[in-house]
Amino acid sequence: MLNVAGISLPAEAEQADRLQKLALARIAGVRHGADKGVDKGVIAADLAAFAGPQMPAARWRAAVEAAIEALAAAKLIAATPAGFTVTKAGAAAVAKFLGAPVSSAVTWDQACNVWLVAKALGVRKGPARRMAALAAAEGLRTAIVMHAYGLNLKGKATPARLRQALAATALKRAFSGQGASDLADKLGLSARASRLLAAQLLDKPRDPGTDRRLIAALAAQACGASSAELPALRSAVLRRFLSVDKRSPEPAPVTRTKREPKAPQSASAPPMPASAQHRVRTNSSPPAEAARCIPVAAASALAGPIAAPSPLDLSGFASEVRRCAAGEAQGWSGDRKAYISRVWRSLQALRPEWGLSEIEFKGMLAEAHRAGQLALANADLKDASNIKDVQDSALIYKNAVFHFIRVDA
Repeated sequence: MLNVAGISLPAEAEQADRLQKLALARIAGVRHGADKGVDKGVIAADLAAFAGPQMPAARWRAAVEAAIEALAAAKLIAATPAGFTVTKAGAAAVAKFLGAPVSSAVTWDQACNVWLVAKALGVRKGPARRMAALAAAEGLRTAIVMHAYGLNLKGKATPARLRQALAATALKRAFSGQGASDLADKLGLSARASRLLAAQLLDKPRDPGTDRRLIAALAAQACGASSAELPALRSAVLRRFLSVDKRSPEPAPVTRTKREPKAPQSASAPPMPASAQHRVRTNSSPPAEAARCIPVAAASALAGPIAAPSPLDLSGFASEVRRCAAGEAQGWSGDRKAYISRVWRSLQALRPEWGLSEIEFKGMLAEAHRAGQLALANADLKDASNIKDVQDSALIYKNAVFHFIRVDA
């Protein structure tokens, strides 16, 4: 008998097996209670959304007919004058495949818009309200983003909670995953600041303006959809379901210089969209305002760990910053301090192999201050002679704005 419970198979065999399951689900799923049998042509047409526009119609129909023949041989469907119907064994197999209740009939629209989408995104069976949300644009976007970035939120996944979790994900990746999972919360970022940080996960970082727009953009990027509208997202999810079934998409090849060794992705890092692997550091600079004013560290959040001979740890970073600050310090003994912007420029020249962007530097600086490994200070007096240094150095940490790194602290 045909195995429809799901087993590990080579890629081509797995696709054929999944197409058989989809054909079985279509035959079992009636349309508004009117189907007494489903014709081969109708089955092929209704499953065409899974194939995508590049699949030749003749080849697709042949694949669907082969799947139907396999189902008939396994006695999961039966031929009638009106077409094909599902047998009792087939109905049980469909329910097991979809994860839907065995006792209730599932229409094809419900199977396609809810149960198959849930299966493709790894959404476990939950309350009816949660499953029904997948049929709406906002619910589907939320599920796609949570699946793509490995987010696990207890309770309702509101746009604000998703934004905060995404900001933490971006920051964690910029820190090579070294204990930064809760850093976004500890830094006390404002809604806009954490949204700008989360937006570094986009292929082309930008300020989306609202949390909902951020989630919509990330959802479309994650599944390779042409837009963030419901039909485009659903089609993209269903096509990927037929072609591959991987919780952690294989990263696309990234062109690297000889000086930049390939850094392995941390095993604990959440899955990321394959399309995001094409980001190039030089083309993904964060907004200048964000670099000056918020302590974020994710200019290359999806490019993997910082390109350095070894992972950049916080204590080593703080030690090097203090050394650079000593050479840029001003003031009298006991109260010497250096502008953050000047230390940043000095560090760029001394440590080009770190590959740090300004936004990453300020984020790590804020964390080093929080951890007590160095001390930051505010510029109380501002005049025409130092206004540019003050503006370029500004770093917001919770409710304070810092401009200096203290040397004698």
